[in-house]
Parts: sequence; structure tokens; C-alpha cells
Amino acid sequence: MYGNKIYMRPKFIFVLLFFAGFAFGQKNTKTLLFVGTYTEGRPDKGIYVYEFNSQSGDLKYISDVDNIVNPSFLTVSPNGRFLYACTDSKLPQQGNVAAFKIDSLKAALSFINKQSSGGENPVYLQVHKNNTLLVNANYTAGNVSAYKINEDGSLNLCAQLVQFSDSSVNKSRQDKSHVHAAVFSPDNSFIFFPDLGADKIRTFQIDTGAVHPLIARDSLDVKTIAGSGPRHFAFHPNTKFAYCIEELSACVSVYTCKNGKLDSIQRLFSYAEKWDAYGSADIHISPDGLFLYASNRGENENTLSIFSINQHSGQLKLLGHQSTFGIHPRNFVIDPSGQFLLVANLTSGNIVVFKRNMKTGLLRKTQKETKVPRPSCLQMRVYSR
Repeated sequence: MYGNKIYMRPKFIFVLLFFAGFAFGQKNTKTLLFVGTYTEGRPDKGIYVYEFNSQSGDLKYISDVDNIVNPSFLTVSPNGRFLYACTDSKLPQQGNVAAFKIDSLKAALSFINKQSSGGENPVYLQVHKNNTLLVNANYTAGNVSAYKINEDGSLNLCAQLVQFSDSSVNKSRQDKSHVHAAVFSPDNSFIFFPDLGADKIRTFQIDTGAVHPLIARDSLDVKTIAGSGPRHFAFHPNTKFAYCIEELSACVSVYTCKNGKLDSIQRLFSYAEKWDAYGSADIHISPDGLFLYASNRGENENTLSIFSINQHSGQLKLLGHQSTFGIHPRNFVIDPSGQFLLVANLTSGNIVVFKRNMKTGLLRKTQKETKVPRPSCLQMRVYSR
């Protein structure tokens, strides 16, 4: 301080401006949480919309979608304008893929249209970054379906249906192909299909302009350990590494990824204890790429495993396990700010909010908890107010 003037170093001014800009941005945005559920196979309220406070961790219920059956998995289009849902899941007949328009100001969804999923039990869908193609995975049918998306978000009839027929060693769970996810590569030129029934991660190239946009690249398919049951799949933010949670073996497999080719470099056990059977489910990486989380379901264990990620090699180190304070953590999400992690416990019907330690990756249960009937999928998106 010189006289009545205050002298501040340029670096200090930059820090002040950064936090001022961050606070301003937080006030002018809102984070919406979309919750998919199982409705016990009958028409009911099935998709719920909440506003999430990324400062306090509070969830505020805003709206829902009624008269819908088992909207078990959701995805938001890259442009944020539309939400797509796997509906009529886990039923004996073919399921459907439904499109909704998102009113971000009202935090409400309006139905656009739906198309047959092309098989029984649709469980996972994702939209290409150019917003013109949706790809869906049908678990029970063991196939995948692709749909061209119109400008208004509506879905055209199925453009391509690819059927698989493999099986593997666990005859009660792997009697035939059971595709459990459809995940685009970071550059959106490939898509990967973890197939629990065949012990494979299938690789297809993408051509969104083609009549049949899915192009098989069998030479790039990965054969996983027999009986492992690959389920969900996630890419590191640096795009060099990929991680697969194996449902039946309770392991996380680590791969390098280049031009659609996956090479295995590590495989770690995810559960806290060994059991006769496993049910690993979901997998996500923190926005900063430093930590990986995986959910573990079971009669005696409902946890999240926490791993640190080596930024050079992509390999994992187990840090510990966190109870989900519920039963059957089928799905979870890390909020875009990276400060919170929310878990959907399907059987106990509760969404539990955890505070993330950004330095250690460890989780602390907050007092924020929301009751939702059989929540199966959580998706978040930040919008302008």
C-alpha cells in the first residue's frame, strides 16, 4: 500500500478475476439432473427432472414424465436440446427408443416420438456429436440398432439393425450375446459395444452419412477374459485410455486406445471382498481425469470402488471403497463441476449425494438424499438460465 492507493500484483488480480468469473458463471447457469427408472412394467411416472445445486449439493424436484414404461436408461444429445430414453425395457416384447424435447428454462420434457428398439430390453443409447445419429443396445436380444435424427429431434425408423450370436462359458448368464453399452470414441469415428454374453468388446466404425452408418471392424474386436462379462465403458479425458467394468468378474480392465484399437494393459479387482457371484455395474472418470469410480452390487456389498489414475500410463491404483448407503447401485454420475457424485440405488429407491475430495478422490456422504422409485439412470447437463 502506497499512500491511499492499494497495489496488487498482476497474478493476484488474475486470481481475483478468475474466481469472480467463476461465481458469475455459477449464478447464470443451472444443472439439471434427469433420472430414469423402472416402473415395474406398467405405465407410470418414470422420468424425473431435478435442479441440482453444484454449490450445496441440494436437489430440487421440478417435473416428471408420466404414462411411461421402464425408461431404464437416458442420454442427452450433445447440443443439450433433446433427451432420449430406452423404454419398455426388461419386458418379453420388443422395447422402444423415445425422444423428448428439453425445455431447459422450465426444466421440463415434452414427448416427440418413439421407434421400436429392434429387440427386447434396450439398456443403453448414445448420440453422435453431430446430433444426427443415435445408437441403441438391446441386452436380451443381443443386437444394436441405429437411427437417423431429424432437426426437430425426432427419430426416423431404424436405419440399421446388427444381430450378434456369440456365447461364452457362464451358461446361466452368457447363453447368447448380451450387448450392454454403446459408447462412441472421443473423436466419434468409432463405437464400442461391450458384450456381456460373448465376452467381447465389439468395434464398429461410424459413417453418419451412410444409409447403414455402423461398419463392422471385426479385426479390432477385443476378446475379454472368459466369464468376465464386460458391461460399461468409459474414456479418459485425454482420449488415450479406455476402461471397462466387467460385471461377472468384478474387474476393471484398462486399455490404451488408438485409431479404434484397444490394447489391454491392466486388470484390477473392483469389490472390497470376494464373493460367490458379482454384479459390477457402472464406471465413470472425474472431469479432471485423476480418479475412476466403479459401482459394485451384491447382497453383502453395495459400494463404489475408488481408483487413482496414472496420467502417463493410464494405469489404476485402488484407493478404497465407499458404501452407497443403499441397495443395488446400478448407476451413478459425477456432476460437471466435479465436486459431487450422485448414486442411484435401484432396490432401496434412493439417490445419495456424496461430496468429492478433489485432491484425494475420496467421498463423503452429505445429508442430501432423495427418494425416487427404482432409479436406474442419472444424467446431468448444465444450461444457461
